[in-house]
Amino acid sequence: MTEKTRRKPRQARAQATVEAILEATFQLLESDGLTDLTTNHIADRAGVSIGTLYQYFSDREAILYALSKRQSDDVRKMITALVLEAPETSGVRAIIRALMYGPKGSPQTRLILSDALFRSGGSDEMSRQHYAFLESVSGQQSFNFPHGREAAFILTHTAVQLLRAAAGEPELQLNPDVLEDELVHLLESYIENLNTRAERARA
Repeated sequence: MTEKTRRKPRQARAQATVEAILEATFQLLESDGLTDLTTNHIADRAGVSIGTLYQYFSDREAILYALSKRQSDDVRKMITALVLEAPETSGVRAIIRALMYGPKGSPQTRLILSDALFRSGGSDEMSRQHYAFLESVSGQQSFNFPHGREAAFILTHTAVQLLRAAAGEPELQLNPDVLEDELVHLLESYIENLNTRAERARA
């Protein structure tokens, strides 16, 4: 996958510049969506020159990808904390709610960033989050998942992909409360089935 950032920020000042650019992009997405979202407008909102912006990002797509990647990391960390605190089935609803409401911004902004993430990162980004999640919980006494990589893959990908599909089809007018319940039932049923199969294998 092509590197989206041209210069990795190493100093506090450089990091602050990158943060200002990302925050400006988020604000413009919230107010106008993708309408007139240009690098010039982003630079102006961030209070930096266009030349400075291009030192860190090659184009608008690179900025959207960086913003979406940061948001994806934040949600994954939130879910990891929830799993470690409540690894039992009852923690599923908290995780679904983190996926539905954890990302910052309006539904339109979240969809734009989700599209940017999958457009630029695709399956590589999903794999990165998947392995980062497994690495975070591995070896933790409060978390024991003996069902294998395939089951973990299903659990970490299913809700994300279904919620992305729901966001991309607003014409369906899905009720978010009902959708939350259905996703919880889906994953709880799968976990229950995994546990039943594991008990049968031990018998």
